[in-house]
Amino acid sequence: MLVACVGMMHAERVVPVPFGDMESWTTRYIKESRLIGGKTQTLYCLAPNRTVNENKPYFYSGKWSNPWTCSNAYAKVAGIEKGACTAGPEKSHHGNTCARLEVKMQQVKVLGMIDVSVIATGTLFWGRTIEPITTAKDPYRNLDIGIPFTGKPSYLMYDYKCTVSPENWVWYAKGMAAPKKQTGHDECEVYMFLQKRWETPDGKIHSIRVGTAYERYSKTQASWVDNHRLKIHYGDITKQPFYKSYMGFVRQFRAMNSKGKMVHIDEEGWDGDATPTHAVLMMTSGRYEAFVGHEGNVLWVDNVKLVYDN
Repeated sequence: MLVACVGMMHAERVVPVPFGDMESWTTRYIKESRLIGGKTQTLYCLAPNRTVNENKPYFYSGKWSNPWTCSNAYAKVAGIEKGACTAGPEKSHHGNTCARLEVKMQQVKVLGMIDVSVIATGTLFWGRTIEPITTAKDPYRNLDIGIPFTGKPSYLMYDYKCTVSPENWVWYAKGMAAPKKQTGHDECEVYMFLQKRWETPDGKIHSIRVGTAYERYSKTQASWVDNHRLKIHYGDITKQPFYKSYMGFVRQFRAMNSKGKMVHIDEEGWDGDATPTHAVLMMTSGRYEAFVGHEGNVLWVDNVKLVYDN
């Protein structure tokens, strides 16, 4: 009887993330402007199965019913319409569907003469992309990062594999200038932050870091790793032996405040005992900032779940 009771005390509760099985995708067809060739681009959203044949912004809920958005986006810059796709569905080893996230060089010719090159990283994350994208000068201005969330799970669990180049250089490609090679090693990464956020009367959003889970993949993992567990550490992790500087506060993330304005999320401290109000989850094929990465790196993910201790 005692053994049975101990087993019950240590039982876990596994909660599938909505759409985390990667089986359901909305397919969008974006007709690009004739100035850049007039091709039709296919964009995907991790969302209910349906098809959209229209050049219009897609509404991402950014809530627990469907927390996901991705790096795919519809852009309309100076009247020129363009679609970019670095994330989409692919068959997995189980015979079902997974998500393929890839670093790609996006190249466009304006009037067949002017070359524009941008390196884009395939990413799935929790939050919203506010479309259309109207400029490349500030890539985070359209990303409403994170979703309302009050749980305190022990692990993030998922299936994954990845292709990571061993080369120690990355592309810097931001648009009109020719792409340049820079020293650096790109890696795939998955991370989750739990935050307690609040808004001040001036519209600024502040937060305390409650929980942190972070993992980078520096080498190719050719075969699938099923039910991989990424531990969520609560409280201040800066003195822990596993801590790296990139696990700390992120200054470029933004969220929409109650006034409908995108503002920076100011992380100001650590408190593992606090109840979170929001969660940030990123699954991405590259670790660098926007417009920097190694073309051809790929991260495949599937079956995303949260594990709670009972």
